[in-house]
Amino acid sequence: MAGRIRRMWDALRRPPVRMSLGAVLIIGAVSAWVAWGSFVYVIEETSTNNFCANACHEMNISFAEYSKSIHGHNRTGVTATCADCHIPHTMVKKVIRKTEAGFTDVMGKISGVIDTPEKFEAHRMAMAEKVWADMKKNDSRECRFCHDRKKMDAEQQGSMAQRKHATAVEQGKTCIDCHQGVAHNLPEEPEPAPAPDTTAPPAEGSAAPDAATPPTPQT
Repeated sequence: MAGRIRRMWDALRRPPVRMSLGAVLIIGAVSAWVAWGSFVYVIEETSTNNFCANACHEMNISFAEYSKSIHGHNRTGVTATCADCHIPHTMVKKVIRKTEAGFTDVMGKISGVIDTPEKFEAHRMAMAEKVWADMKKNDSRECRFCHDRKKMDAEQQGSMAQRKHATAVEQGKTCIDCHQGVAHNLPEEPEPAPAPDTTAPPAEGSAAPDAATPPTPQT
């Protein structure tokens, strides 16, 4: 086996004797073009809504929420896709993000961490906080690909929107600080811990609180 691998390696290293340099360059260029085209095709196909909705059933919940949101269905018909919000638009950052997402999605699929609606809801807060933290870190980059604050006409906004946007600028806030839950349901807030029961009797072996000593009557 080792000898066969060595012979194959030697053949790859040996200069071609029956092809011209031009033929080698042309074959190399065509091969590179086919490889790059295939790579881009896979990247784009795995960024479509159809892929996101059908690649695994864990995403059915998220896609159903998105489809009913303002980003997925509205009066103008201008919508944002899953990739518009969750994947960078430059190729290098897009490849990095899809590599990270592919690894975590595959591991999640294998482990079954969110393979039922109940498990999905149990992990919704953690998943949402991860996305919010990423968006806050990059200043809501994917939001700003469509929404340019500098080009917003404040006079055509409602009074509350004008106040909120002005406050956001003053306080250095980014889109996700206020616009959580635009495309997906917000996680339920965890229930607060119950207050300690101060009326319960003291535990066995512990000292009881001192009772107030009644005043001694004066004679």
